Amino acid sequence: MPIYEFFCPNCQRKLSIFVKSIAAYTEATCPYCGSGELVRLMSNFGISRTIKSVHEEFSNPNSPDYYKDPRNIGRWVEKKFREMGEEVPSQVREMIDAAREGEMPGPVKELQSNVKEL
Repeated sequence: MPIYEFFCPNCQRKLSIFVKSIAAYTEATCPYCGSGELVRLMSNFGISRTIKSVHEEFSNPNSPDYYKDPRNIGRWVEKKFREMGEEVPSQVREMIDAAREGEMPGPVKELQSNVKEL
């Protein structure tokens, strides 16, 4: 039983509606204004992975796919600091933690000015 996202052009709201069957969403109405003119949106989705599966898939730093997972950049930096016997500076730690949450570091954003962050 899916949850569909809709946009109501009448009140300009985005809403999520739990639908019991595929055909039922055509009868959906806006809970805010009562409009039946809802537009179905393409929803985001996520894929759950274990840390083990991520390491198995992206474990070779020499592979061109290794850095498709931005978390690996942080892992590499942390590893290099450990090898040097140094602590990760707080500014670097903040960027690594932000990248793990899906936020691109400022210098990367500047390199990709045509990429919009949502």
